[in-house]
Amino acid sequence: MAKTWRDQAHANFDCMKHPATARGGMIVTNHPLASSAGAEVLAAGGNAVDAAVAALFTLTVVEPMMVGIIGGGMTHLRQADGRHVLIDGQAFAPLAASETTYQTISDQQPDYLETAGRENAVGAKAVAVPGALGAWCDTLARFGTFSLEDVMVASIRHASAGFRATPYLSACIEEASQDLAKDKPISEMFLPGGQPLKPGQRLVQPVYADTLRAIARDGASALYDGELGSHLVDYMQANHGLISKADLAAQKPIERECVRGTFRDYEIVGPPPPSSGGTHVIQMLNVLEGFDVAAMGFGSPDALHLLAEVHKIAFADRAAVTADPAFVDVPVDTLIDKAYAKSLREQISTEHAQSWHSRFAQAESANTTHVTVADKDGNVVSSTQTINSLFGSRILIPTLGTIPNNYMYIFDPHPGQTLSIAPGKRVTTSMSPIIALRDGRPALALGLPGGLRIFGGAMQALLNAIEFGMNAQQMVEAPRIWTQGQDVEVEPGFSPEICAALAARGHKLLPVPHVGGGMNAIAFDADGTMTGAACWRADGTPIGIGGGLASAEARFWAEAPNA
Repeated sequence: MAKTWRDQAHANFDCMKHPATARGGMIVTNHPLASSAGAEVLAAGGNAVDAAVAALFTLTVVEPMMVGIIGGGMTHLRQADGRHVLIDGQAFAPLAASETTYQTISDQQPDYLETAGRENAVGAKAVAVPGALGAWCDTLARFGTFSLEDVMVASIRHASAGFRATPYLSACIEEASQDLAKDKPISEMFLPGGQPLKPGQRLVQPVYADTLRAIARDGASALYDGELGSHLVDYMQANHGLISKADLAAQKPIERECVRGTFRDYEIVGPPPPSSGGTHVIQMLNVLEGFDVAAMGFGSPDALHLLAEVHKIAFADRAAVTADPAFVDVPVDTLIDKAYAKSLREQISTEHAQSWHSRFAQAESANTTHVTVADKDGNVVSSTQTINSLFGSRILIPTLGTIPNNYMYIFDPHPGQTLSIAPGKRVTTSMSPIIALRDGRPALALGLPGGLRIFGGAMQALLNAIEFGMNAQQMVEAPRIWTQGQDVEVEPGFSPEICAALAARGHKLLPVPHVGGGMNAIAFDADGTMTGAACWRADGTPIGIGGGLASAEARFWAEAPNA
């Protein structure tokens, strides 16, 4: 019998979920109702873009703590003809924002990024100009086949009729309850009677249903140049927010060239800056390519030590040079260069942990969502979207029924830094909607939530599949590690013996319940079979389209035809 990755693995695990397989299309999201919404569109003849947008609007209803129309994100599309497009719908700093908008409280960790009154994290002043809605509508209009009204049917239905809260949503409410309780509109929705919404309890959002109906009717202009935008600006002005009508008018999705690299016999294609995801995933894989990681075995101290070191290398470079390319000259070509990776690799000690980290730690919320979709014609979508922190700015705009982002918290509130605030500057993100190709054809499409932990999680998933030979379900569920230069976070899947061996090399370990969030992935076989997989870290659900239309010869006869 041929050996599998388990034969030389040092950390074994059992998958908690099951994959789905199909040839007619596949969608994986972090909520079953969102996956159902996308699958309904695929079944009706829509393409991957139609399904992705349907799922994203539905996620704003059923996963409101993670994603919303007043948020931001990135969508990576591989078209059936082989072209790759990256749609940047990231949020950006309002025109009224500056390097001195917030009063900092410390120049040292752990409070370096905090500000007086938490103004950059909670409340109206924490809200950046949203790009999500404009990007979704633009992507659908350019690359979809369904109307906006058609793809929004499910989201409007679930907002108006309600849906049952999952235990995951209930736990998220409880986690943020202290802040939610301070805002009456949001507490009335998620803390009825002062207690978090219970699993199975129905959540109905009639005001948001009306907001969605306005978008279905008028498109993105309803927010950027219409009644919904007036509601948003009025709220901002009444609550010391920064967003103006001029900010909304300035919003425009940006189409960017993807970053490309290679690892073994795969081509890795991902998002460019202001996302650090594609660049630093490729950078880390370039460094690891010079080691025989497969022979070390999954979860071995040798392999995990290297993973920790390349994480630290990537974060040191990210802190120094990665930001909005309209404001910072990001040396992407150098960062993904094989020769640069070789020079870094030669500095790694295989026996001892080193200090590669930059002076300051970075902040980015782990609370995000992801959608991965493929249709039967060869279109593939990998899209990561967020309102940044759990429940964004932890307020709800009463006349819109939705939660705005707190993206201003990602900027460095101190002047003179790479990530300092500037009017119109897009936030830097770790989003990693990745599509890996083999022999020029899609082999893997994946992404995940998790803030700063995203690109490390994506890189480890690619290693799991390419280096260790895991299948799609194992790839997304395998235990992870992460560090940006301080503690090394480790999931429970690694044994005490493995952790002790890492500690002996100088790593300070921090056991955590999970590293990053729920990964959604699709693996593609040469015969056209797609395998969708979602991991245990969220409510992720894959749904595939099988079967098909009736044969052209299929008929019902009133009476038997003549012989």
